[in-house]
Amino acid sequence: MCLAVPAEVKSIEGHMATVDYGGVSRTANISLVDAKVGDFVIVHAGYAIQVMGREEAEKTLEMFRELLELESTGA
Repeated sequence: MCLAVPAEVKSIEGHMATVDYGGVSRTANISLVDAKVGDFVIVHAGYAIQVMGREEAEKTLEMFRELLELESTGA
């Protein structure tokens, strides 16, 4: 199973972007999508495969936070 966590594009140099997963930065190839700084992307195997709208990304991230909170409380 694969989880798709949205990452925010922080900078772009050529086909490579620095993306941020809530404080954790990684490099991703964005040659498959039309991403800009500030966009949210889904990355698989080092490649951004989808651009997400900010609202959708924030909702998804909130759901992940809620799941982690439930897991940490044992609910």
